[in-house]
Amino acid sequence: MNAFKPHSSHWGAFSGRLEDGRLEILPHPGDPDPSPLLGNIPAVAHSPARVRRPAIRRGWLEGKPGNAGQRGRDDYVEVSWPEALDHVARELGRIYGESGPTAVFGGSYGWSSAGRFHHAQSQIHRFLNVLGGYVRSVNTYSSGAASVIIPHVLGPYDTFDRKSVTWDAIERSTELVLAFGGMAIKNADVHGGGISKHVVRGKLGGAKARGARFISISPLKDDFSGELDAEWLPIIPGTDVALMLGLAHVLVSENLHDRAFLDRYTVGYERFEDYLLGRSDGQPKTADWAAGICGIGADVIQDLARATARARTLITVSHSLQRADYGEQPVWMGIVLAAMLGQIGLDGGGYSYSLGALGNIGKNQQAVPLPTFSQLRNPVGDYIPVARIADMLLNPGGAFDYNGHSLKYPDIRLVYWAGGNPFHHHQDINRLRAAFRRPETIIVHETAWTSTARHADIVLPATTTLERDDIGAADRDDLMIAMKKLIDPVGEARDDYDIFSEIARRLGKFDSFTEGKTSGEWLAFLFETTRTALAGAGHDAPDFETFWERGELRLPVKPDEGGPAHAFRQDPSVAPLQTPSGRIEIFSETIDEFGYDDCHGHPKWYPARLETGETRFPLHLVCNQPHQRLHSQLDYGDFSRSTKIRDREPIRINPADAEARGIADGDIVRLFNSRGSCLAAAVLSESVKKGVMQLATGAWFEPEDRTAETAMCIHGNPNILTRDVGTSKLAQGCTGQITTVEVERFTGELPPVRIFERMMFAQEKT
Repeated sequence: MNAFKPHSSHWGAFSGRLEDGRLEILPHPGDPDPSPLLGNIPAVAHSPARVRRPAIRRGWLEGKPGNAGQRGRDDYVEVSWPEALDHVARELGRIYGESGPTAVFGGSYGWSSAGRFHHAQSQIHRFLNVLGGYVRSVNTYSSGAASVIIPHVLGPYDTFDRKSVTWDAIERSTELVLAFGGMAIKNADVHGGGISKHVVRGKLGGAKARGARFISISPLKDDFSGELDAEWLPIIPGTDVALMLGLAHVLVSENLHDRAFLDRYTVGYERFEDYLLGRSDGQPKTADWAAGICGIGADVIQDLARATARARTLITVSHSLQRADYGEQPVWMGIVLAAMLGQIGLDGGGYSYSLGALGNIGKNQQAVPLPTFSQLRNPVGDYIPVARIADMLLNPGGAFDYNGHSLKYPDIRLVYWAGGNPFHHHQDINRLRAAFRRPETIIVHETAWTSTARHADIVLPATTTLERDDIGAADRDDLMIAMKKLIDPVGEARDDYDIFSEIARRLGKFDSFTEGKTSGEWLAFLFETTRTALAGAGHDAPDFETFWERGELRLPVKPDEGGPAHAFRQDPSVAPLQTPSGRIEIFSETIDEFGYDDCHGHPKWYPARLETGETRFPLHLVCNQPHQRLHSQLDYGDFSRSTKIRDREPIRINPADAEARGIADGDIVRLFNSRGSCLAAAVLSESVKKGVMQLATGAWFEPEDRTAETAMCIHGNPNILTRDVGTSKLAQGCTGQITTVEVERFTGELPPVRIFERMMFAQEKT
């Protein structure tokens, strides 16, 4: 029998072996709570959805002028690797030669690899930088609004907030967790780069055993683990800021706020208080006012405010809240609420953004650097916020605002994508389909025939992590893993590095891209960064060969000393924040000077924007992260497919809403609004607030008719329904978390879902 070999993934460390054509995996023995998402991995070895040979869209290959409009509708022709690489090299040479690097968009989203070297985002960016640069994207779909507002209020994103509250501190000290958007443990199953220990469930359990109280503010009851007996406040989606303001008003009106903390550690509180108490706009943000907006009783709001002032309280705000209209506001207002309680910098108290959104947030930081593959320098200054890709492709030269800058969208002629699936992440898929028909050429590296691959001109088969060697290591995780190849490449799949190396060779850039190193030599070179730091600090520092033979290496971590928040609280003059004032910016002069009408100088309540006619769609749809996969990754995996009903994604509906529409448990339903429609399978649940439905993201988009301008997704992708607009002029983040829809029982002939079946090529159809 074959021996198990170590490997790692976003879902956890594991070992695996191929036995009788079937991949077997075992979670890492040191993981106290392995993720069920590991159950999706074995399908990689045999799925018919894998891209097995290079393929080119027939219309592009035949050179038909104006044929980009057939992208997403056309057939594909399989070709040899040399032919495919020649086409790619010629097209890159043509576009760079005619228009320069500002005509090339380098698309990638980074989640495609848990390895430090075979990281698709690093590989493609390095390659395009060698060619002369590219138009890039900034920020993420996950935290597009937060990553812009937090630097204005607290300092650099991921510097102050995410390094100041640990799970250990919560377990030992926190008395009350007020979780806006909940804290779903399923989200902590994953972490970019890997996770060797899933500790969230155990740490929260320890806090509960000590007597900690958990309050989950969400339209979904299971946004907090049921075993923790969290109190559920079922809020109307998108109204958390109103609730926060109501809580703040109670604190002020009952003199429960910490004025000494506000005076010493913040700036601009007086300007905010004028708004809070209604002195600036005539509307006090009382508990009664908040109750009328958020659907939570005024008496509950008052009692909750008093409870937060009595206890060691931790305010958390989830990623989900800022993926909506004015998403900057709940992040900012959560900080203000925590500052008013005066507990920022106390053990287990204060504020933490997105705690629980990733498995390693809340763990202690590593004491040594991790291996990093250099992307080199991009000489091109043009960029877009990541969620504005459709705007860019549809409006070349169009003006847009972003974080105090007035910018213009570049004219993109070629899109090169490696790592990530925009037909999962992006909103309003019908609009994205139209946008993807605008460039002259789209090149994609893909492991499977996703909708991104099906909207490309040239599709190059890429390996998964299982088909190559790499180094697994992630921030805040204390285990480095030798990710050893478990299976041979499927079909003719190649590593991204090998693909880019061969294209670079054709363009005369081979030496610049590879620096003369093979993949194996790069692994040893990158490992040296960590080995040198370990040796310098007196820790175990094996050479690369010894590490590879051992299979893993324990890394030292820093002690939990409260992080930057504790140091700031001890003495803000010695450890100031990296903000203009050196303090928490409750009122930001910088933002105020931008003059935006949708993001003023302090947090405030903005009613959700509705497009013309949207009042016809009375139900809120929450499009949250799935529990059965990471984003859309491995949707063809066994665990993900086991949760589907009649091959459709399940949608949870409150029984009262279902009864009013004649919908029974298990029915196939059609969701629709002004942007599109999709099919899903009804699951009746009291865990969803009345007037709200929940459909997870990540079902691979499959149109009923790929030739239609406005397609219905027959599989259950909610982004056929979500709005493609920015959170505000400040951040231009995505707003895909919530939308409004109507639902009805589907009575037509049910179309078969074939997105996971083997792709049929033009040669086979003629």
